[in-house]
Amino acid sequence: MNILGVKVDNLTKKEILEKIRTFLTEPKFHQIATINPEFILETQKNLEFKNILNTCDLNVADGVGIKLAFWRFGKNLKTRLAGADLMLEILKIAQTQKFSIFLAVNKNGLSNFEETKKAILKIYPKLEINGGNIDTKTEAKLLFDRSLASVFGQILFCNFGAPHQELFINSQKCDTIRLAMGVGGSFDFLTKKVRRAPQFMQIIGLEWLWRIFQPQEWKFKKERLRKIFQAVIIFPIKIIINK
Repeated sequence: MNILGVKVDNLTKKEILEKIRTFLTEPKFHQIATINPEFILETQKNLEFKNILNTCDLNVADGVGIKLAFWRFGKNLKTRLAGADLMLEILKIAQTQKFSIFLAVNKNGLSNFEETKKAILKIYPKLEINGGNIDTKTEAKLLFDRSLASVFGQILFCNFGAPHQELFINSQKCDTIRLAMGVGGSFDFLTKKVRRAPQFMQIIGLEWLWRIFQPQEWKFKKERLRKIFQAVIIFPIKIIINK
């Protein structure tokens, strides 16, 4: 389905995971994006971001706003899968099928590379994990040129935040990377630097409300409130008036 010019795949969780397993059998690059209302609003002013999302091999719905958008256009969304949950599913497949992981970790984020690697290995101890802390303002450009991720991992995860992580991932296209996905704040959930909302709040789409009251988020209060305003007010308005 197309929402304000952005492709969103309407698949069950089983179908999503089947696609991912298929991607990993193919010796070529595949990019996955987890689409939420903020992504779609960003594309309205960022054509490069929109083009990248529309050329991704899989766009998974992430965010209750996407479900509401499907209803608005007379469709029913089969599943809403958060990026943090999808990442864990991919890591599980990677351990079973012995694929290596590369973590491109934001140097200025809450969780560093070693902390994130340690947290993942507690869950999936047999994984091979490489990567590092990257200054998104300077060092990321070096990675664009050298395609370092292709040397160390068949699956690439990046937490630079949208749209930077999607642009970075797209710049790393090469046949040795079979799967790449931006994961936003998922590393912080793994390291427990940020607590996820209780399950019932995730289900009813109020995870954003939970995050407002997390102490770790307070230094990002202005940005967090901006995103909430966009997702809860601006996005629904645009969906309602769009024909």
